[in-house]
Amino acid sequence: MTLQERYYTVAEFDDFVLLPENEDKLWEFIGGEMVEVPSNPFVSKIAGLILTYINIYLFEHDVGHATGEAGGYEVSGERYALDVAFISYEKQPELVKEGYNPNRPDLAVEVVSSDSKAENEKLTIKLGNYLAAGTVVWIVRPEKKYVEVHQSGLPVHTVHVQGTLDGGHVLPD
Repeated sequence: MTLQERYYTVAEFDDFVLLPENEDKLWEFIGGEMVEVPSNPFVSKIAGLILTYINIYLFEHDVGHATGEAGGYEVSGERYALDVAFISYEKQPELVKEGYNPNRPDLAVEVVSSDSKAENEKLTIKLGNYLAAGTVVWIVRPEKKYVEVHQSGLPVHTVHVQGTLDGGHVLPD
């Protein structure tokens, strides 16, 4: 759901998400629009599996924080509620307890819930901002059974269902 009567400022968005009626909702600020993030059990399951594997890695290599869909981040002046994210202790030793993390994540995972034109337009904006900020991005396309790995300055790498997705330079080994 989009509240697109006009474009908003980030300050207006920050005030809007703190309103009591928005307390139990996830919102993103993408390209001047306030976008409510819909709940989807299938996407949540896929994101949960990815978060589980990242957390298993972090139990063995205590190098940062993994967050789920309620852990929002500021990226290139916008606000995103990623399905899964990783941020290193070096960048942010402690996570914020309210609002959106002020630092961009090292790894952003976006699980695509539909192939709609509107979702793809928003994802394109987010992808550009992630890459401009230096974030590695995994775009998970469950229906197509592959993951796109995006890194600034490198070609897109596609990992199909029978392949192995690794953490690259962000989560090595």
